[in-house]
Amino acid sequence: MCGISGLVAYRGKPDTQRAVAMSTALEHRGPDDLGLWTEGPVALCHRRLAIVDLSPNGHQPMLSANQRWVLSYNGEIYNGAELKQALAIPLRGTSDTEILIEAIAAWGVFETCRRITGMFSFAAFDKATGRLYLVRDRMGIKPLYYGRVADQFVFASELHALRPFRSELTLDHDAIAAQLVFSYVPGPASIYQEIKKLTPGTILELDTQTAASPTAHTFWDPKSVASLSCDDSTDEELIDTLHNTLRTAVGDRMVADVPLGAFLSGGYDSSLVCALMQEQANSPIKTFTIGFTDPRYNEADHARAIADHLGTQHTELIVTEKDLLDAVDQLPRLMDEPFADASILPTFLVSKMARQHVSVTLSGDGGDELFWGYHRYFTAQKLWRVIGHVPDLLAHPIAAICKHRLTQSITAKISAPAWGGRAGMLNQKLAKAGALLAANKKQDLYESLLSHWEDTSSVLIKGVKRPNAYNEPDHWTQALGDLPRMAWQDTLTYLPDDILTKVDRASMAVSLEARVPLLDHRVVAQATALPDHLKIRDGQGKYALRRILSRYIPPHLTDRPKMGFGVPLETWLRGPLRDWAMDLINPARLADESIFVPETVTQLMHDHQNGIANNAAKLWDVLMVQVWLETHR
Repeated sequence: MCGISGLVAYRGKPDTQRAVAMSTALEHRGPDDLGLWTEGPVALCHRRLAIVDLSPNGHQPMLSANQRWVLSYNGEIYNGAELKQALAIPLRGTSDTEILIEAIAAWGVFETCRRITGMFSFAAFDKATGRLYLVRDRMGIKPLYYGRVADQFVFASELHALRPFRSELTLDHDAIAAQLVFSYVPGPASIYQEIKKLTPGTILELDTQTAASPTAHTFWDPKSVASLSCDDSTDEELIDTLHNTLRTAVGDRMVADVPLGAFLSGGYDSSLVCALMQEQANSPIKTFTIGFTDPRYNEADHARAIADHLGTQHTELIVTEKDLLDAVDQLPRLMDEPFADASILPTFLVSKMARQHVSVTLSGDGGDELFWGYHRYFTAQKLWRVIGHVPDLLAHPIAAICKHRLTQSITAKISAPAWGGRAGMLNQKLAKAGALLAANKKQDLYESLLSHWEDTSSVLIKGVKRPNAYNEPDHWTQALGDLPRMAWQDTLTYLPDDILTKVDRASMAVSLEARVPLLDHRVVAQATALPDHLKIRDGQGKYALRRILSRYIPPHLTDRPKMGFGVPLETWLRGPLRDWAMDLINPARLADESIFVPETVTQLMHDHQNGIANNAAKLWDVLMVQVWLETHR
C-alpha cells in the first residue's frame, strides 16, 4: 500500500518543492521509497510500501513501455495474472503497478477500470493528450482527495499532504455540522471548501493544458448493482455460489511477497475471512486480536476459541485503559480531518500489534452493510411501526417533554434496559426517543438513530447540515424496501467515510496494508442480489454468511451478541480525560475560534460532569474538531 500525491500548475511550472513536501507528509503510507516525476505543468509523487515485487522494478511514478503514460498508484490489483495474460507482452518485473500501467497503455483508463479487480486509487497522466485521470475504486476502500488551490490543481491520498497549502485553504463550516451529526464528514465534502473526496467508482478527467474544471465519469454504478436479482437458483445453490466467490476473493488477497495475517475479533465476518484463509493456506495463518480489561467490550476469549478451532497462529493483546488513553495522543497523527468514531483507537492498537509480525492483514469489514448485520436496521423497522402511527399532535409534544432539561435532570440517575443499543441511563434513552418521535419520514427516523446532534444550530455559530444519502427525498434508493434502503445508504456513505477511513488511517499510520475481501465487487453484486430471506432469518441478519461459516466453525462458537470496538468515553470524560477536554473547550478558546457556541458546550460539559446527562458522544464530536484545529490550522 502506498501514498500518492501531485499537482498541476495552471501558470508556469509546478512547484517541485511543494510537491516533495506533499509526498513527505505521506511517508507513513510508504516508508520504502519516494518518487517524483515532472513534465510541463504536471508533478506526480509517490510513497511506496513494497508488498509485491520488492525490487526497484516497482518504483513509482512508473512510465509505460511506450513512454506515453505515467502512473502513481496506491492499492492492489488482484486479477493481475489474468490481465497479464490478456496483455500478452513481456514485463520488466512482477509488480501489479506495471500490469496496471501497461493495461492503461493498451486499453485506456476507462476499459482498464472496468476490467480490474482490487482496491485502488491512482493518478494516470497521458503525455500525448495532456490529460490527467484520477481514479478511486468501486467501494471507496482507498482514499483520494482533490481540488483547486489558488493557481494549482492538487490531489493526494490524505489531507495531511496539503500542509504546504494550509494558508490557502478555507474551513468548511457546513462540513463541521455534518461531522457533529455523523461523527465523520460525508463525501464528497471535506473539511476544506476547496477540497473534495473523489466519489467511489469514479474517474476524474482533467485537461492540464487549460484551466477548465475536471469532468467526473462513473465506471461502476451502485444503482445497477442494487437492481440486481437472482435467477431461478435454489437457496442452497445461491449460498454455494456465494461461498465460492468469497473463497476466491479471500484467496486473491492472500498474494504477497511479505508476511500476511488477519484481524480476528470472533464475530461472523472476521471469523469467516480467517476460516477461508486457513482453508487455502499451507501452514497456520497469523491472526491478531485485542481484548479489553472491561468485560463489556472484551471479545478476546471468543476470538481465541475460534483461532484454536481453526488452528491459526494466534497473537492476543489485552489492552488496558492506559493503553487506550495513551493512544488518544496519536489522534492528531491519525486524523486528517475531524473524525469522531472513537473505535479508531483500538483499531490503531491492533494494527500496531499486527505490524510487529506482518506487513499485510485481511479484515472482515463490509459484512454488516452487505448482509444486514446492524441491529439498527431492525430497530428502525420496529420503531416506525409504532411511531409512524402516532399523530403529530401527540408526537411532537411528547418529543419535547422527553428532551426537556427538567425531564433529563429527573431521570439522569435511573438505569434503563437495552433497546436500540446498549443499556444506559433513562434520560439518555428518553432523549433519543424524543428525537425519534419528531421524525416525519422513515428516512428521518433512521438518520435520527445515527445522529448525535439533532440540531447543530444550538452549538455552531455558523454552518448547516447539507442533504445527504440519509435525508435526500429524491435519492434513488427510495425505490427499494425499507431495510435494503438503509443498508445501501450505509454502503454509500457510512462504509467509505467512516469504516474504511478508520481502517485505512489506523493501519497506514503504522505502514500496515489492510485488505477487505468482503468488499470485492463480485461479492458485493452477489450479496445485493440475494433474496431478503437469505440475509435475514428470525429477526437476525447475515443468514447466508452464517450458513457458510457453519461449514467451518460450530455455531456455538460464533452465535453471540454483537459487541464491536467499544471505548468508555462517558467515564473518561468524567475522569482521566477531564482536564484534557476542559482545556480544549475552554470558553475563551472557543470564543476566539468562533466555531462553537461557548455557552452550549460549557453546559454540555457541566451536565456530563454532574451526571445530569451522558453527553459523551456530543462532547467527543466537539473535542475531535478541537483536536484537529489545534494540529492542522
